Amino acid sequence: MKSIKVFAPATVANVSCGFDAMGFALESLGDQMVFTQTEDNGVKISKIEGANLPYDVDKNVVGVVAKQMLEDSNANFGLDIQIFKNFKPGSGLGSSAASASGTAFAVNTLLDNKYNKLELTQFAMQGEVTACGSAIADNVAACLYGGFILVRSYNPLDIVSIPTPGELIATVIHPQIEIKTADSRQVVPETIPVKTAVAQWANVGGLISGLHTKDFNLIGRSLVDYVAEPKRKELIPHFDKVKQSALNSGVLGVGISGSGPTIFALSKGKNIAHKVAKAMDEVYVNSGIGYNIYVSRISNKGVHLV
Repeated sequence: MKSIKVFAPATVANVSCGFDAMGFALESLGDQMVFTQTEDNGVKISKIEGANLPYDVDKNVVGVVAKQMLEDSNANFGLDIQIFKNFKPGSGLGSSAASASGTAFAVNTLLDNKYNKLELTQFAMQGEVTACGSAIADNVAACLYGGFILVRSYNPLDIVSIPTPGELIATVIHPQIEIKTADSRQVVPETIPVKTAVAQWANVGGLISGLHTKDFNLIGRSLVDYVAEPKRKELIPHFDKVKQSALNSGVLGVGISGSGPTIFALSKGKNIAHKVAKAMDEVYVNSGIGYNIYVSRISNKGVHLV
């Protein structure tokens, strides 16, 4: 019976202007999981390290996705799963998406790649339902496809991969507080003025164009969120200070990663990205709040075997 290990990257969703429609994967931060085939049918989670998550396969996104895929494929084997979390749930970095997407990829590998990436995204989205009550695709698609993605449509599901300039580097700061996705979604207005919507659409178009053409100035001008950030930033301590200090360091743009509390910044080149990390550190160092800072390239591979 086979045993494989996968790396499932952390992800930044929304990317400022692309609320629920855009995301990208990080290269240097993510979870690892080990999947071992068993002769007995069924799914068992035998180890969880790094987070307090349920072992009940019907309450853990890993178990939910694995069970659905084994049943859908009429697999003749079961699974023993070990989970090693390297970043916390509720971080705004796609923790549940890493679990769901890593599982979808791993089970598909053991099924000799029966499903394509779009189908794997649909399986992983069911894990997100378990985690936060919504079948959102931005984090799971970014995790599975790698690089930048656009969720062009949910019905039918349509995922578009967007070119990622190699010089684009992400800096993220994760304050050690938890913001539940469901709570963060409640503060986002259900309706917005047409004028606001037009400005948001224009920025999404500008961001995608900038990524395609490697126009870093256009990328920076487009990283503006008129919809979620004005409300969600109130849930994140020192957000405005972090954003301003990062902008003063030469960053292209700053925003909230997913539902928060993680704040992300995009820079052209590692030198500026590390300056931004230092600026973020100076804001939080005496805040009394624990935090982690990461500097990472954008992952073009997404979930992969290790």
